[in-house]
Amino acid sequence: MGSEDHSAQNPSCKIMTFRPTMEEFRDFNRYVAYIESQGAHRAGLAKIIPPKEWKPRQTYDDIDDVVIPAPIQQVVTGQSGLFTQYNIQKKAMTVGEYRRLANSEKYCTPRHQDFDDLERKYWKNLTFVSPIYGADISGSLYDEDVAQWNIGNLRTILDMVERECGTIIEGVNTPYLYFGMWKTTFAWHTEDMDLYSINYLHFGEPKSWYAIPPEHGKRLERLAIGFFPGSSQGCDAFLRHKMTLISPIILKKYGIPFSRITQEAGEFMITFPYGYHAGFNHGFNCAESTNFATLRWIDYGKVATQCTCRKDMVKISMDVFVRILQPERYEQWKQGRDLTVLDHTRPTALSSPELSSWSASRASLKAKLLRSSESRQVPCKHSCGQKPTPDVMLLRMTRPSWPASYSSVATCGHL
Repeated sequence: MGSEDHSAQNPSCKIMTFRPTMEEFRDFNRYVAYIESQGAHRAGLAKIIPPKEWKPRQTYDDIDDVVIPAPIQQVVTGQSGLFTQYNIQKKAMTVGEYRRLANSEKYCTPRHQDFDDLERKYWKNLTFVSPIYGADISGSLYDEDVAQWNIGNLRTILDMVERECGTIIEGVNTPYLYFGMWKTTFAWHTEDMDLYSINYLHFGEPKSWYAIPPEHGKRLERLAIGFFPGSSQGCDAFLRHKMTLISPIILKKYGIPFSRITQEAGEFMITFPYGYHAGFNHGFNCAESTNFATLRWIDYGKVATQCTCRKDMVKISMDVFVRILQPERYEQWKQGRDLTVLDHTRPTALSSPELSSWSASRASLKAKLLRSSESRQVPCKHSCGQKPTPDVMLLRMTRPSWPASYSSVATCGHL
């Protein structure tokens, strides 16, 4: 793997597929930097097929009793390639109950010749029989001892949000599980704060994806505003509501560049900053995802649009990232004079002097804490008998005012 700047790579912005060796697979941050050096980020989406010897979990035979607390029924309205999706919350069910529902005659995958045939059936039948999606479930199916590409522990700079501020945002810096059935859909959107995302398909039927290159994202936004004027008047960032579906036929008609790809069980998909994506599930399956960040993302986070009409939308303060990793721009940024110009073609750097310095200082403080006496450790509020983790102890020392709600969870080292 090379480390040169390859910003001119992949000028066609096509989705790329990578097959790392086990050695290449060991270092997540290094491999993300590598695929960007090859131009993968220009498509907005990339597929990673892990080495055959890698397994995130030994068996999936023991998850039938896992509870899906808030399944959603996806009701779609619209016609002629333009649709709006509404979510209706249903009562909780177990994974076993959900699987039986997904495989029932009403909800099961229709007969089809190939993926192209199934895609045609998807767009033709989108408004009929509203499927149920087991989405946004906090948790992970990874075995605890899995070190490589563990979605619950990717060790990227997004960890700064928790380590410096004590902030946990479910599904953003913690893993979410998704149990899908035929026709369950994720509408056109970019990630919260225009972060990266990673999605692993644990088992089951495939998942089809559409992606628009980040350098053409504004074109999709203008098209969506034109077709959904009511939504755009209510919120400048209405695509963040994840309700808008635009078919590939419409995208082609209006000259919006896009690519499509199908993810199969055992494969990863990575979305890149400001990469619009959408897609659907082919049948019963289970995926796990979270967000992450690289140095290149910081400038995206600083200019990411925000939904202004909903109180529950994710917003991350960029202060810690700019202050620590872009110190020469910090004062100008605070004064609103840091004019960020995004270059969607430029790949990320693996590290920087500022990141190396921060990592070294964290490691040094951790080492000191590990040598500290037992008397300095405050017992867990919940009397679970576990000692605080080094990260929790470090937060206590450096952030005495960290949120009490976080403290009550994190003192025993649990998410």
